[in-house]
Amino acid sequence: MSRPARRPKVAILLCTYNGRRFLGEQLDSYAAQTYAHWELQVSDDGSKDGTLELLASYQARWGAEKLTLHAGPAKGFAANFLSLICRPGLEADCFAYSDQDDIWQAEKLERAVHWLQSVPEGVPALYCGRTRLVDAGGREIGLSPLFPKPAGFANALMQNIASGNTMVLNSAARALLLEAGKELPVVAHDWWTYIVVTGCGGRVFYDPEPTLLYRQHDANVIGMNSTWGARLDRIRMLWHERFRRWNDCNIAALGRLKHRLIPRNKEILENFAKARKMGFFGRILYFKRSGIYRQTWLGNIGLVIAVIFKKF
Repeated sequence: MSRPARRPKVAILLCTYNGRRFLGEQLDSYAAQTYAHWELQVSDDGSKDGTLELLASYQARWGAEKLTLHAGPAKGFAANFLSLICRPGLEADCFAYSDQDDIWQAEKLERAVHWLQSVPEGVPALYCGRTRLVDAGGREIGLSPLFPKPAGFANALMQNIASGNTMVLNSAARALLLEAGKELPVVAHDWWTYIVVTGCGGRVFYDPEPTLLYRQHDANVIGMNSTWGARLDRIRMLWHERFRRWNDCNIAALGRLKHRLIPRNKEILENFAKARKMGFFGRILYFKRSGIYRQTWLGNIGLVIAVIFKKF
C-alpha cells in the first residue's frame, strides 16, 4: 500500500502594528481555510492598541505550536516582513505573506499550494492574484486589476503586479530572499519578492480568481490603486524623483543576487542601469534594449515620457 502524499506545511507570515480593529476577522479567516496544514508566525512592530492581547487570546485557544509571536524591528512594514521571511529557524514548505486587516476566502491557501506543487522541486515559484476590494465595513467595492501582460523580470523592474497579501512562495524562492538578507533598502517586500523570483528564473502564477477580501480604509499603508484617478496618480509619480529613488534602491539590492540572475535577466538589468545614466540618444537605445514594460498602455506611455526626461 502506498503512503499518502505529504501535505506541504505553510507558514503564514503576518505583520502587525496597531491592527486590533480588523485583526480578529483576519485570524478567523485562517481558521476557516480548507487547507489546514499551516502555522502562524506573527511579527509585531510595537502595537499599543490591544493587538498583542488579542493575539495572546488566539494563541491560548490555538496553542503555541500554531501561533508564534515575535518582536518586529520597528523600521516599517517592508523591514518587518523581511525580518519574518528571513527569520532563522523558520521551517516550512510554503510561505504566505498576510496583512492584518484583510479577510481570506476559505480556498486561498488550497489554491496556492495546489499550484506550487505543480512546480518542479528546486525551482523558485510565486503564487499571487486578484483580490476583491472591500470598504472598512466589509462591503465589496470592486476588483483589483486583471493584468494583460505576462509576469516577468522586465515588468518587475517597473512595477509590482500583485499585492503581498496574495503572495505565497515556495522554499526555493524563500532561499533566494534569505541569501539576499533582511537588511536591504527595498521599497516594499512584495515588490522585492516579485523582482527576485522573476530575475532568478523562477515561475509566477497570477491567479485570475480572487481569493481575498482586500480592505480599503484610511489606515492602509498601501491601498489598491484600481481607479482611473489612482492610476493617473501613479503615472504622475513617474515625474517625481521618488520613482527614480525607488529604482536606485532596487538596483542596489539586486547587487546581492546578481550572480543568481539568469543570463537574459542580467542583460536586462545591465541595459536598464545603463539607460538611466546615458544622454538622450543612448538612454532611448538602452531603454529599448532592456525591454522593460508596465502592464497597461497608459502606464507604458508614462514610462516612455519618464525615460525621455530621465525621470526613471
